[in-house]
Amino acid sequence: MKIAVSGKGGVGKTTLSGMLACYLAWQGREVVALDADPDANLASALGVPADEPITPISSMTDLIAERTGSKDNYGGYFKLNPKVDDIPARYARRIGNIHLLALGGVSRGGGGCICPATALIKALLAHLVLGRAGAVVMDMEAGIEHLGRATAESMDGLLVVVTPSPWSTQTAGRIRQLAGQIGLNRVFAVANRITEPAQLEAIRAQLGDVPLIGHLRDDPRLMMGVVETADGQIRPTDAYRAQSDNIGRILAELEGRL
Repeated sequence: MKIAVSGKGGVGKTTLSGMLACYLAWQGREVVALDADPDANLASALGVPADEPITPISSMTDLIAERTGSKDNYGGYFKLNPKVDDIPARYARRIGNIHLLALGGVSRGGGGCICPATALIKALLAHLVLGRAGAVVMDMEAGIEHLGRATAESMDGLLVVVTPSPWSTQTAGRIRQLAGQIGLNRVFAVANRITEPAQLEAIRAQLGDVPLIGHLRDDPRLMMGVVETADGQIRPTDAYRAQSDNIGRILAELEGRL
């Protein structure tokens, strides 16, 4: 499974990304969890202590210079196909079966590589999505700037998180339009913070032709993360356990539509 998760800020996309990564990992799969949101919070959702920050790939200036052959991050010549296949093993934070990488910011607009950091991140994404077995869950910002055309076309799906707020469903429509422009047509919605069934029907009506494939019940405990660490072991939180059936249904529905 290669899944990207997007949505309007504050709707719970990082929570969903963490829960998807954990569900797949606890099934015995090797999972690469990518934090592609400049306001990176996926590490916290996965139980990484706040005093152990994850350095984004885009901030690893020595690595970028070594792999791209660049001397200046914004000028001169550099490689567009740098070596990246060893990066997950060497630089990811290991959380059980999950390999966590933070990508950091890239140039906006999808207009191609204009700096060495962008080139390295694009090559890494292409490797993870096109050339590597295993599951990938990518927590994105509301845009889709990290996805190039080839990478997007190879994603199994883009999940857009929405809430009962109409503003989140409007964002879902815009994200679908942007995704379609680069060949990613498998766009689905997941509703979050649901308190009653009537909300789901209202969301379906607002989404139009964006299919709603699942939901998460409202649970403030999820803001504290989806895993906890005790005695060196990673365990699901009570909030995650209470929602794991919904996560299983979301993945089953996604697989059924591929």
